[in-house]
Amino acid sequence: MELQLPNITTKRLLLRLATQEDIPAILKFYTENKTYLTPFSPPWSDNFFTREYWQNQLENNYLEFINDISLRLFIFPKNKQEIIIGLINFTNFVRRAAQYCNVGYGLAEAEQGKGYMTEALQAGVHYVFQELNMHRIMANYMPHNQRSGNVLKRLGFVVEGYARDYLFINGKWQDHILTSITNPNWQTNP
Repeated sequence: MELQLPNITTKRLLLRLATQEDIPAILKFYTENKTYLTPFSPPWSDNFFTREYWQNQLENNYLEFINDISLRLFIFPKNKQEIIIGLINFTNFVRRAAQYCNVGYGLAEAEQGKGYMTEALQAGVHYVFQELNMHRIMANYMPHNQRSGNVLKRLGFVVEGYARDYLFINGKWQDHILTSITNPNWQTNP
C-alpha cells in the first residue's frame, strides 16, 4: 500500500503538509504572528525566519511523515489557499504497545474566535485516528491559556493531570494541564 500525503478538507479549511512553494506564506504567517505566538512558543531557532530554515524543515517534515514519526500540517482557508492561518503538529509518534502521539497547534491572531482551530483540530484528530490508526492523542496547555483548554474540551479531550515546570515556553519553564483523547475505533490489525 502506497502512503498518501494527507489533504484534509473541512467546510472552510484545507490541512496539508507544506511544500517549498509555501515558504513565502510560512514566513509571512510567522513574521506577522511572532509577537502573538511568542508567549505560547518554545524559543525560536536563530534562523527560524529564513527561507533556508524552512527548506530544510519542510524536507524533514515530509521524511518524518513517511517514516511514521510525525504529521506537521499547515492550515489554509479553502477559498484562499495561498495564505496560511495556522498549524497543527502531531509529533512523537510511539507505536507498538503504546500507539500514541502529542499534538500542538497555533492560529493567527487575526483568525482567533472564528472556530477555525476547533474545525481544523477535529479534522486532524479524525485523520490521525482513522488513517494513521493512532489510539491516543495527548495535548497540553498552560493554565492561563483557557482558550486552548476550551478547544480541547469541545473536542472531547479529558484532563488527566497537572505538570509543574513541564515545557520551556517563552523563556521560562511553564506548568501545563495534561489532556488526551482516545480512539474508540482503534484497530489491532488495520
